[in-house]
Amino acid sequence: MSEDKNPNVSTIELHEEFIQHIENGGGLVRTLSVVTVVVAALLATSYLSQLVLPYVYGVKSQTVNLVDPALQATELLLTALTLVWLYVGLRDYFFARRLAKQVKEIRAMEAEVAKKYGLDS
Repeated sequence: MSEDKNPNVSTIELHEEFIQHIENGGGLVRTLSVVTVVVAALLATSYLSQLVLPYVYGVKSQTVNLVDPALQATELLLTALTLVWLYVGLRDYFFARRLAKQVKEIRAMEAEVAKKYGLDS
């Protein structure tokens, strides 16, 4: 072995690479989560408005029967799926925020330890 590294040094380097990977992926997850939340909210609003409009305006038929049970069941199913999608997007967004906060705390602790032991690079 040309480079015999201390196992502790290898562990620290591996930990640093892992933290950088988490930081890089966290931004992408947050962005995708925000897009998911916006699209799901728009879809949920659209589906719910289609269910409510016939009752609010008294319009029962246009080219299709808006109070047809099959149509309304389909829209309710799509609304439920959209709400599940919205939930997943929100859950992922909050997870990514929590993860970023934890990484920031870890970075602060690393800086504090480095300062304490004079390991500033």
